[in-house]
Amino acid sequence: MFSPEGPTLRELAVQALSSVEHGYDLLAPKFDHTPFRTPDSVLDAVTSALKESGPYADGLDLCCGTGAGVDVLATVCRSSVTGVDFSAGMLDEARRRARPTGPRVSWVRADARALPFAARFDLVVSFGAFGHFLPRELPGLFAQVHGVLRPGGSFAFPVLAPPRPSSPAFWMLLGFDAVMRVRNAVWRPPFVMYYRAFRLGEVRRALERAGFRVDLRALPEFGTRSDGSPRVRLVEARRAD
Repeated sequence: MFSPEGPTLRELAVQALSSVEHGYDLLAPKFDHTPFRTPDSVLDAVTSALKESGPYADGLDLCCGTGAGVDVLATVCRSSVTGVDFSAGMLDEARRRARPTGPRVSWVRADARALPFAARFDLVVSFGAFGHFLPRELPGLFAQVHGVLRPGGSFAFPVLAPPRPSSPAFWMLLGFDAVMRVRNAVWRPPFVMYYRAFRLGEVRRALERAGFRVDLRALPEFGTRSDGSPRVRLVEARRAD
C-alpha cells in the first residue's frame, strides 16, 4: 500500500491520534508516497477536461496539500495560481517542489471554511479533500467557494463512482469510516476523515443551493462500470450570477 519512502505504521498511528492540521503537518514530508495523494492519472484526466472548457485567468487549488492540483491549474490558467491549505507542513512541502515556468504561483495558509479572498478567481479545483468535511459543513464550504469566484467562474473536482456492496472496496471503506467514528467518539481532538460521507446527489443539491449550475462530465480515460455508468466524473459547478 505504501512505498518504502512512505510513512511507517507508527507514524500513521501518531498522525491518526492528532488533529487533522497537526496530523498533516507530521505526514507532509512523506505524503506524496502514500495512496492519499491523488493519482497522476486522475490529475491528467482533469487537466485534459479543463483544457476543453478553458483557458482561465486565475485559479485556486482548495486544500492544496503538497500542490499536485496547482500543477493542473498551472496548465490551464494564464495569469496566476494560488494554493490554499491549513497545514503549514503541507504548504512547506509544496513550496519546495520544483515547478515549470508558467503563471505566478502563491501559497496561502487558511481554513477552506473561511477563505481570505474576494471574488478574484475564474476556476477553483479540489482533489481528495472533501472527506475532511462533515456533511453539515458542505453548504458553508460551497458558499465560500462561490464567494471567491468571479461571475461565471467554475468550481471543478473529480468524483469516483462508489464501490458496490459486493466489492471488497465497499467493506474496506465502510470499515475505515467505522474505525474513525469510534476513534472520534473516544479521543480528542477529532480527526475528520470519512470516505463515505460525500454523496454526489446531496453534493449536487448543496451546490445548487449555494448558487451554482452543476454539470457532470464523464472522464472517459477510466471507462464505465458494468451498468454503463462512468467510473469517474468531473463535477463542473459554474457560478450562476
